[in-house]
Amino acid sequence: MIGYVTLGVHDMERAKTFYAGLFAKKGGRVVIDSGRIAFISVARGQPMVAVCEPYDKGDPTPGNGSMVAFTADSKKEVDQMHARALELGATDDGAPGQRIPDRFYGAYARDPDGNKFCFYVFG
Repeated sequence: MIGYVTLGVHDMERAKTFYAGLFAKKGGRVVIDSGRIAFISVARGQPMVAVCEPYDKGDPTPGNGSMVAFTADSKKEVDQMHARALELGATDDGAPGQRIPDRFYGAYARDPDGNKFCFYVFG
């Protein structure tokens, strides 16, 4: 149902490198690059993460209470994605762990611009 989500960033090259590197093992790459906005996905027509310099040229600011959640295939993949995000310069915002017994396993981080995201698996 979701086509893409947009995250404001300060440095486009850093953001493209971060998100393409984060999803590289799943085939993620920059699929559209229009200068001030770029879309990272596994293929055109699939859900995308867009990174952009704000249109109004103001500072990008992460929303309070806003977060993007990325699915994983297993708890092991949640752990791996969280570790990869930290390797790429993210900050830890919640180590991998079981959040809801037998229902939700997740890990949280913030990209270099402070945007919060989660990797999770149900079950």
